[in-house]
Amino acid sequence: MNTNLSSSAPSQLETECLVVVVLDHNEKDRKEKDKPAPSVESTDSLVGDAIKDVMASGEVTAKTFETTLLHHPSGLKAKRLLLVGGGKAKTFSAAELRQLAGTAVRTLKGKNIRSFAFALPDTGIAAPEGVRAIVEGAFVGNFEPGYYKSDHMESDRKIDAVTIVVQGDTKPLESSMQAARIVAESQNFIRDLVNEPSNRMTPTILAERAKKMAAEVGLKCEAYGADKIKELKMGAFWGVAQGSDEPPALIVLRYDPQGAAKDVHLGLVGKGVTFDTGGISIKPADGMEKMKYDMAGAATMIGVMRAIALLKPKVKVTAIVCATENMPSGKAQKPGDVQIAMSGKSIEIINTDAEGRLILADGLCYARQLGCTHLVDAATLTGAVVVALGYVNAGIFSSDDQLYERFAKANQQAGEKMWRLPLDDEYKEIIKSNIADMVNSGGRWGGAISAAMFLKEFAEDTPWIHLDIAGTAWMEENKSWIAKGPSGIALRSLVEFVKSYAA
Repeated sequence: MNTNLSSSAPSQLETECLVVVVLDHNEKDRKEKDKPAPSVESTDSLVGDAIKDVMASGEVTAKTFETTLLHHPSGLKAKRLLLVGGGKAKTFSAAELRQLAGTAVRTLKGKNIRSFAFALPDTGIAAPEGVRAIVEGAFVGNFEPGYYKSDHMESDRKIDAVTIVVQGDTKPLESSMQAARIVAESQNFIRDLVNEPSNRMTPTILAERAKKMAAEVGLKCEAYGADKIKELKMGAFWGVAQGSDEPPALIVLRYDPQGAAKDVHLGLVGKGVTFDTGGISIKPADGMEKMKYDMAGAATMIGVMRAIALLKPKVKVTAIVCATENMPSGKAQKPGDVQIAMSGKSIEIINTDAEGRLILADGLCYARQLGCTHLVDAATLTGAVVVALGYVNAGIFSSDDQLYERFAKANQQAGEKMWRLPLDDEYKEIIKSNIADMVNSGGRWGGAISAAMFLKEFAEDTPWIHLDIAGTAWMEENKSWIAKGPSGIALRSLVEFVKSYAA
């Protein structure tokens, strides 16, 4: 999708469709609080004149994601005018603007419109931030997961170009637009990886895709197989991988720019279970097809590396992806087995479906061995985090308050919903084993926390953040701004986090 900037008056822009935001400015007392006061967010009086009748009719309420399409709007050079509701003006932010851009794309491409212009609303959002939000939201809205359908008509309907209409000189905003393109394309790159079925996204294929991407953007990429995993004594990783006929892959992506600070080396570790049956502790059949998404953490870290390679912040970053299938076979590990992790710690296997933490344990240890000074892992790790936070917030755990505060600031800038959960020492009791150093499953209660406590044992004293994205990496239904399927969650937050360390 092409992205452009224009400083033309919205009413004078020739386009297939002009999109403007409508917000509710009602701030009256309780008696009238439910009565909306919609107002179009444009200083162009001709836009206001064009919608005067429809606004007077009461049809437009400014309710979030409400759309009203007008044909041949009077006084405008646009062929159509789309009004998109953004909710309350006093709470409107770049996060909502991003979703409105996605809503506009999904509304218009469904009507076979290929290009449109989006007027940056006059809401107090800084122009660079607003441009980024519109571009990112438009790309997210443009992605469709149905490319294996024999009838491609629906999935081929895409927006080819979007023009963002701003006030004043467009030149200072070019860099914001280009950076947003990189981030948005990287988010969709993640979604493409996660969307692939497991027969078309094996650990080997994931490594090949990582290598291809690395070659395109100038990253170093190494991919190792079972021999290297055994050589490194990654017994926890191999314990999961041994049950599958598909060979595992240890993928290492390196970004080491000139001028980077010598005392910071960020390590990004991703869970890459390309299909999770649960192993011997097999999952129920209902919904198991979704388990192709269990490599979303790995895809996220690969996508982040793509983005930073193109954005070029001066900070050293290494991403480690442990990719495997989790299968039940005669070779598979069994409940009661004991595995020795790369760190030398012993793990009693209580549940073979608690496999993600096993591969991450060795990934975190390897990141520390490579000299990483700060660690972040991302994983679709537990159903328990969905019980705790639903499908709205990802879970954040951290061993270091200072590191968490830095990430929280990046998360706020990115506009992604995440919530910190505790890591009190008392939870460590849940993962104690009678026969080994620890068990790989602490049971039902506090399951997301006990999984994080397990990982903390392998991050050791290195400042560390764990993102449990099990409830947010997959959209369970179509939304006005995003298609059902992979979401690409955490990329924007992680990119902002990496940039915050740039020398």
